[in-house]
Amino acid sequence: MTAEYDKRKVAEQPQFYGRRRGRKLRPAQELALHQGMEEYALPSAELKASSLDPQQWFPKNCKQMCLEIGFGGGEHLAARASQNPDHGYIGAEPFVNGVASLCRHIKEQHLENIRIWNDDVRLLLPHLASSSLDAVYILFPDPWPKSRHAARRILQPEMLEMLSDKMRVGAELLLASDDPTAKSWLLATACRDDRFTWLANSPSDWRQPPADWPGTRYMRKAEIAGRTSVWFRFCRR
Repeated sequence: MTAEYDKRKVAEQPQFYGRRRGRKLRPAQELALHQGMEEYALPSAELKASSLDPQQWFPKNCKQMCLEIGFGGGEHLAARASQNPDHGYIGAEPFVNGVASLCRHIKEQHLENIRIWNDDVRLLLPHLASSSLDAVYILFPDPWPKSRHAARRILQPEMLEMLSDKMRVGAELLLASDDPTAKSWLLATACRDDRFTWLANSPSDWRQPPADWPGTRYMRKAEIAGRTSVWFRFCRR
């Protein structure tokens, strides 16, 4: 696709507060990142247009189109893609170490149904066609626990407004966290938006992961630390 993935400049870029780099990548990670982004990065040149059908970025027509916002190390996204080879998956993650990790998963598992946006998802969403997404995952996001940092949390009313336009009626929004602040924020923010319906009927519906949940590294770390995870499933009305 493009070798200039790390030099992309986007006008009117929103304020981004998270990390973009962690530890220096090892040579093998650098190679996986370079090769993976050459093959699976979304073509930034096309994003000058609007109302883009994400199906065009995949070699065959996908039964469903799914977006993960902040995929971390990519374990969840890769597992979903492996379980559902007839679905298309877009992963948005600005953290280069996480992108390198996902590229490794793609190569090792020979996955063809993942495309990567290695920047702020708010720069991607405006270009997608309305009703083009069947599922959106926001899993274990940075909680930004201090009250003065609440505006930095990924799920904001403005984000839900964008998502509601890009998600078809009946599409799933899955939110998950192990942090008390993030749990309350995610649930309250989504419940206040009347374009989404919370699908819980009993406490077990948010205390137990969905039946097709493949797990994540962050969830395992939370379990080891004694933190309890929750899963909030919403439906686009």
